[in-house]
Amino acid sequence: MTPVVAPSPLLEVRDLRLSYRGREVLHGISFEVAEREILAVIGPAQSGKTSLLRCLNRTVEMIPGAAVSGSIRFRGEEILRTRRVHELRRRIGMVAPLPVGLPMSVYDNVAFAPRCAGVYDRAALDAIVERCLRQAALWDEVRDRLDLPGTRLSGGQQQRLTIARALSHEPDILCLDEFSIAIDPVTTMRIEEVLRKLRSTMTIILVTNLNQQARRLADRTMFLWKGDIVETGETTAMFESPRDPRTADFLSGRVG
Repeated sequence: MTPVVAPSPLLEVRDLRLSYRGREVLHGISFEVAEREILAVIGPAQSGKTSLLRCLNRTVEMIPGAAVSGSIRFRGEEILRTRRVHELRRRIGMVAPLPVGLPMSVYDNVAFAPRCAGVYDRAALDAIVERCLRQAALWDEVRDRLDLPGTRLSGGQQQRLTIARALSHEPDILCLDEFSIAIDPVTTMRIEEVLRKLRSTMTIILVTNLNQQARRLADRTMFLWKGDIVETGETTAMFESPRDPRTADFLSGRVG
């Protein structure tokens, strides 16, 4: 019988350490992310969740005094030492907690990255803009006002525009950092449905302060506590039978 070979993980993190001006905030954590899964990262404030995402696409380097060690391999390539940082940030996209629209039209917000990559044909740009806005569940609301400044949209629409802009890079991994922190519950549920559909084409790493959001969306969940991984596992199993008392306390609301 031919042995079954497990597929290689899309992302491998080994002994990742991060410090800010000598104060360590990630203490040698290790984990893997599979192709086309949603991994939720949960934990109390100041546990290192946002810092972890910043390491994955190397935006942490923009913070004075940040120092990173260990290994992050993306499709087998060590990304902490690659010189192709801009390409890396296209392949590992990021959506911030608060919508940050570029000071330009809805159309140009989405077309900005493709133009930077050398796409200038109007028909091609039109197709990209429509595809990304549809993927972000925004097309039907803005199709007749693509020239409107992005900052004129509602907060929930701006957050979906931020997602559309991230999708225009055609990332392999989409990282979202507490995307629902400043939007209403109805818009939150719409974006959650968008993420469920995107899972068929990309990997999603979701930092969330809403435990039930992790339970609704994630294939696996990782509990981060004071810079250490307490446990990682299949989401339903973790929520129903956490292995570590600290996880149980956090999920029950007794701490955090």
